[in-house]
Amino acid sequence: QLAESGGGLVQTGGSLRISCAASTLRFSAYTMAWFRQATRKEREFVAAIRHSDNNTVYGNSVKGRFTITRDNAANTVYLQMNNLGPEDTAIYYCAADEYGLGSVLRQMYESWGQGTQVTVSS
Repeated sequence: QLAESGGGLVQTGGSLRISCAASTLRFSAYTMAWFRQATRKEREFVAAIRHSDNNTVYGNSVKGRFTITRDNAANTVYLQMNNLGPEDTAIYYCAADEYGLGSVLRQMYESWGQGTQVTVSS
């Protein structure tokens, strides 16, 4: 079970950190990812962090602005978002893939959270 938190309203250029807490999972065995879905758009890959070596992968639209990290002791993955713009407004979903390689494909992830809304005002 995955539970996101930390979403909210932020101004353009601002920063926000969202979190995803995992329960009932062997967290360290899961590659964790963030996806987002804006209104009337497809769900888009944002970032992933691999279970084995903490290698990270980012979507092109967030490279250099967003950072994904994980704390295995706390069963939590984070997404630090800097220099936010209105195009980042979306529901952000946490996802887990057991022993995953860090895929950008949503179908590779077997567990999903309910999402947290991030709204960036212009």
